Formats: sequence, structure tokens, C-alpha cells
Amino acid sequence: MKKVIVALCGILICGNFAIADNQPAPAPRVSIFSTSTDWQGITGLLLNEYRGVFKTDSKLIGSKGLILYYLDGFPCYGLGEGVRVWFGPRNNHDGDLRIACVYAPTEINFSYRHAGRDADDATNTGMLTCPVDADGRELKIDMSKCKIGKDWDEYK
Repeated sequence: MKKVIVALCGILICGNFAIADNQPAPAPRVSIFSTSTDWQGITGLLLNEYRGVFKTDSKLIGSKGLILYYLDGFPCYGLGEGVRVWFGPRNNHDGDLRIACVYAPTEINFSYRHAGRDADDATNTGMLTCPVDADGRELKIDMSKCKIGKDWDEYK
């Protein structure tokens, strides 16, 4: 009886391997988290916190609203909850842009999509590049001057 059970288990296990071999392996999903590198230590440059101050543009925001996610890039890195901002069609907003920078950037990139305030973190549309005017620790961003880049599905 033991031999029969062992043989049946072996057949089931081999059958599962045969089925698995015929299916394409799922692509691994890569999760990116903010780096824990001490940028001040390795560059010798002091990081400072900057806050985004936006001048909104109703054409860019649209009728639903606009969600922006800050895209990290030297000389700046996003700070915790300060990388997502939603702008509503009635000059309201939710969230703040808070980034740590070696120096004030002259432009920054966002991932964007049109959605309501409480929308989940679904796939965004593409990239938005905005010029920045620094005034002390404030980064003034006139959204009417932002340029819409390629949609994500256009990148290879």
C-alpha cells in the first residue's frame, strides 16, 4: 500500500512540473524603495528640505483632477509622504511636495494621471516635466509651463 501511495504522489508531483513547464514564467515585479544611502556622507554635500508651491493650471488638471507623483532624481529625493499631490478642478489640493536636495533643481519630473482625490495608486499615464523657480526653500512650480512627455507604454 505504501508503494502505491508513493507512486501516486510521484505521478502528481511530476504532472505538476510538466504543467508548470508549459506555462511562461511570470515576470518578476521589482519594488523600489527610497535608498538608505547617506548621500551627504558620500558626496560631502549638505541636503536641504524643499517644499513645492504650485500655481495650478485648469487645462492640465482637467475635470476629474490630477495626481502627481514625484520621480526621484539627483539632486533630489522624495521624503516619505511628500511625493504625492492631488489637484482638484476647483483649485483645491491634497498632499504636499517635500523633497531633500543637494541644491534647488531647475526642473523636476512627475508621473501623472487624471483621477479623483481618493483614487488608488493605479498605473499612471506618463511623465510630466516642470520648470522650477527656487525661492529659498520653496520650489515654485507653474503648472502651465509643464511639458507632457511620453506615455509609459511608449518607453522601451
